[in-house]
Amino acid sequence: MSEQTNQQPHYEFSEKYDREHAQRYYEKHNTGFWRRLSTWREVGMARKALKMAGNPRSVLDLPCGTGRFWEMLAEQPDRIIYVADNSQSMIDAGMENRPKKVTSRIKQAFQCSAFSTGLPDNFVECVFSIRLMHHIEKSEDRIVMLKEFARISSDTILVSLWVDGNYRARQHLRKEKEKELRRGKDFPRDRFVFAQADIERDFVDAGLEIVGHVDFVKYWDKWRTYVLRIKS
Repeated sequence: MSEQTNQQPHYEFSEKYDREHAQRYYEKHNTGFWRRLSTWREVGMARKALKMAGNPRSVLDLPCGTGRFWEMLAEQPDRIIYVADNSQSMIDAGMENRPKKVTSRIKQAFQCSAFSTGLPDNFVECVFSIRLMHHIEKSEDRIVMLKEFARISSDTILVSLWVDGNYRARQHLRKEKEKELRRGKDFPRDRFVFAQADIERDFVDAGLEIVGHVDFVKYWDKWRTYVLRIKS
């Protein structure tokens, strides 16, 4: 659930990433066959989405986490890479654990909220936001975030989230209903499957149009990356 602080949305899950948790997060996504396979596929999705976006020359990775996508972002030799996260500990874990040849490509790393970055208008060509939007329960909060991304981007926005219309989404929603029966309707949740029609309406309300999307595995998995462009 979100709380409002000075008119800006705030989600409790964002406060858990201290130094110890950040290191565990880094290790989690770099161990085990299935997690490595998932990361490989997500990196492939992101690479394809960036190509769809025109292979932007400057990218802001927000939230950057511990840098799962930095090596892929650095594949373009002339790309300018900025990274940011709500947690300084996550940034630090990435900078300490990723290879120097990758971290040396990062022009600037800084802590900020995705709802209010404090960055100037048209800061980068592309805002690259992976594994964040599915945590944002309220439509009005998602629109605030999308409008901020649109303000600091001069061209495109990439967002990944969970959508309905596939086996894994139906499975997740069934489990959520089972939890609701056991715990009541107010049990805490911090990840959400969105109806495609609802999330795509949010894009329109934020002044964005859909260039295209990439699915993890069509009809099977709920992960989808959208490529968005600011309406002219």
